[in-house]
Amino acid sequence: MALTAALTVIGFVVVYSSSFVRALVDFGDPYHFLVRQMVWAAAGAIALVIMARTDYRRLRPLAVPIMALTIGLLIVVLAIGVKGGGAQRWIGVGELTIQPAEFAKIAVIIYLAAWLASKGDEVRSFEHGLLPFVMIIGSVSVLILLQPNLGTTLIILIITVTMFWVAGASVGQMLALGTTGFVTLAFLATAAGYRADRLTAFFSAEADPQGNGFQTLQALIALGNGGIHGLGLGASRAKFFYIPESHTDGVFAIVGEELGLIATIPIIALYMLLMFRGFQVARRARDEFGQLIATGITTWITIQALLNIGGITRTVPLTGVPLPFLSYGSNALASVLIAMGLLISISRFGTDRGGYADKHPVETRRVVRRRPDS
Repeated sequence: MALTAALTVIGFVVVYSSSFVRALVDFGDPYHFLVRQMVWAAAGAIALVIMARTDYRRLRPLAVPIMALTIGLLIVVLAIGVKGGGAQRWIGVGELTIQPAEFAKIAVIIYLAAWLASKGDEVRSFEHGLLPFVMIIGSVSVLILLQPNLGTTLIILIITVTMFWVAGASVGQMLALGTTGFVTLAFLATAAGYRADRLTAFFSAEADPQGNGFQTLQALIALGNGGIHGLGLGASRAKFFYIPESHTDGVFAIVGEELGLIATIPIIALYMLLMFRGFQVARRARDEFGQLIATGITTWITIQALLNIGGITRTVPLTGVPLPFLSYGSNALASVLIAMGLLISISRFGTDRGGYADKHPVETRRVVRRRPDS
């Protein structure tokens, strides 16, 4: 709870500082993005409290309906979704829009956790484990790719493959998934022009500093300008349209420029601590359903933070994914807060504290399976 609150509050400061220039130019109101971030944070906080106070095991019978609803919404997006920035990812009118791909992460985690927990040792077989897994994840991934949204697809793939491994997949299955996934992602990354441009910007940004390499180089310049101590809160120069989408994908560069290394290191430390606590919750979970959900949620936030920060620091190619808690994004923030509520529920109800677990001893018993190769 403390980590969630700290990162969310830091996010308010970062969103306002990185967005007020664009908000003033586009909407005549420097608080435009901050107000919307706070409204969705309040809605997400309510959902977090509800999830935290609800035993997570009650979601298991709802896994299939939740997944069906998610797939339905993803299809609706492709049919009548709102277009913007060359993509079709939203449902709604005007300011009130929903991005189903953000909530699809939670739905996939819940559904896959219930499915894997019910499979037992059959997970290691091809016909009962690997093949159905590929079909399930492939259907969701294709719908999100068609929007197009490669960044979210990549995150979902990493989440699900990690959960598959934790559930007991064999080394051979993981090698097959890894090889197939690498070849597929390599093809997708070079098939579309804008994705190929991101790879070019990563490997040779200096060759085209005013074109493909502009965002990558400007992010590095911003971090360099900040140095150790930073220019001061609100004093960023890069947010004056040097870094595209400085309030979403580029917030970490703005933090580095304004507050320097003394702020970016503690922020990374908060994400690392959140990762540690999340996997600790997974390790201590008394049933496999809770263990897999906690693993999926923690992997999601960790990988997304890694991809965003890695893109800004030119450690990995830019993927366009927001930084959890800190980037502006109404749906993204709400979905992360809901996920944190679910993680807190596992921490609260996933131990011997009575309640639902006492009434359902068979369903909630702890299952610990050793790998044959361990």
